[in-house]
Amino acid sequence: MSTILIKAATIVNENQQFVADVFINDGYIEQIDKQINKAADKEINAEGLYLFPGCIDDQVHFREPGLTHKAHIYSESRAAVAGGITSFMEMPNTVPNTLTQELLQDKYDIGARTSLANYSFFMGASNDNIEEVLKTDTAKVCGIKVFMGSSTGNMLVDNPTTLERIFSQSPMLVATHCEDEATIKSNLEHYKQLLGENIPVRLHPKIRSAEACYISSSMAVDLAKKHNTRLHILHISTEKETYLFDNSIPLKDKRITAEACIHHLWFSDADYETKGNLIKWNPAVKKASDREGILKAVLNGRIDVIATDHAPHTLEEKSLPYLQAPSGGPLVQHALPAMLELYHQGKITLEQIAEKMAHNVAICFQIEKRGFIREGYWADIALVDLNSPWKVNKDNLLYQCKWSPFEGTTFQSKITYTIVSGNVVWANGSLVEGEAGKRLSFTR
Repeated sequence: MSTILIKAATIVNENQQFVADVFINDGYIEQIDKQINKAADKEINAEGLYLFPGCIDDQVHFREPGLTHKAHIYSESRAAVAGGITSFMEMPNTVPNTLTQELLQDKYDIGARTSLANYSFFMGASNDNIEEVLKTDTAKVCGIKVFMGSSTGNMLVDNPTTLERIFSQSPMLVATHCEDEATIKSNLEHYKQLLGENIPVRLHPKIRSAEACYISSSMAVDLAKKHNTRLHILHISTEKETYLFDNSIPLKDKRITAEACIHHLWFSDADYETKGNLIKWNPAVKKASDREGILKAVLNGRIDVIATDHAPHTLEEKSLPYLQAPSGGPLVQHALPAMLELYHQGKITLEQIAEKMAHNVAICFQIEKRGFIREGYWADIALVDLNSPWKVNKDNLLYQCKWSPFEGTTFQSKITYTIVSGNVVWANGSLVEGEAGKRLSFTR
C-alpha cells in the first residue's frame, strides 16, 4: 500500500479538536503530530478542512443478492464512501434471506470482490433457524438481526419460544427491529374499513404507530434484562421509547443500546404532504415532538449511535399507491452532510457527530482498530469542508435507484476526501476505484 501524508487538518476526535498532520502507512495511521516531515506517495493539504473518523453505518440494506434491480453492494458502497461512510453493516433481508452460514458467506464473498467500503453482514434469525444462528463466528460477524415486526420473506420472529432461545443463547450482539405486528395489523384493518384501499401516506405513522413501537421495544428490553443479552435496538422513532434506555453508565458497560436514524432526526409527519412515499419508512417518521425527543436522547446518551437504515427502492416502486409502495429510502451519501447541517443549525457539535457516527459504533460492536483517529488504527477517515455549499440533485446522486429524499436540499458541508483502510476512494467529487474495502473484525 502507498503512504499518505495529510497536512494541517483540524482533527475532530475523542471529544476534542486540534490541528495536526497524519501519516498513513500500509493501511494504518502511523503517526499523528503537529508537524510531520516525511516523504509520502501522496500528500493532501488539509488546511482549513476537518478530519473526522470515517462513519460506521450499523444498518444498511444494499439489496444483494436477489434485489439487484434496486441496488448492489458495489453501487451503494460507492455512494457510502462519497458520503464519508467508510464501513457498513448490512442486513439479512435479501433474497434469499441470510438464514444459513453458507448464504452469509456468499455475501461476504460479494463484499470482498466489490465493496469500496469496509463491510460486515448480519446473520438473520427466523422462527426456525436457531441452530444456524448459534454457529455464527463472533469475531468475524457484526451481529444477529431479529425482525420483531414484519419483514421480507421468512424473517418475522414472533414465536415466544424462539425469542427466548435467541435472547438466552445468542453468543453475540442481537440487533432488533421493534414493531408489534398485531398492533400494526389491527391499525391497518381499521383504516381499510374506513377508507378502503385509498389510504393516504400521511396515515403511515398511525398504522405503524408509536404504540406498536413501544410494545415491541419494551418487550425486547425486558427479554434482554431477563437473559443479560447484548441487545441493540435499531431506528428508534418515538420519544417515549428513548426512556427505555440508560445514560448513567459508560457505553462500554451497557448491555442494552439504541440507534437513531437520519430520517427520524430530519423529517416529521408534516413532510408527508410534500415527500409522500419518499419518506415512507418502517418504523414510520412520526411527530416533530418525536424527532426532537430522539435528538435530545442522542445528545444525552440514551441513544448511542446514529445510522441510516439505507434501504433503496426504485422510483417506480415508490410511486405506487401507499399500500403497494415499499418502505425505505437511500441515505448513505447524505447522512454525514445532513448531520453537519444540524451542526450548522446549532443542534449538535462536531465532536458529538464523530462520537455517534464512529466512536460509539466501534464501541457497541467491539470493532477491532476502527472508529477512532489513533496511531496503530486503520486509516478510515473523512476530510470535510464545512463551508462549501452544494445542492443535492439527480446529477450528483450515486445511488443505483437515482433518487433521494434530500433532492433540492442545499448542504453547507462537503466531503472532500474519504480514505478507507489507507486507500483514497473519494477525492474532490470523484470516486477513486481500485482497492476494495476490508472485512471488519471484532474483539469479542
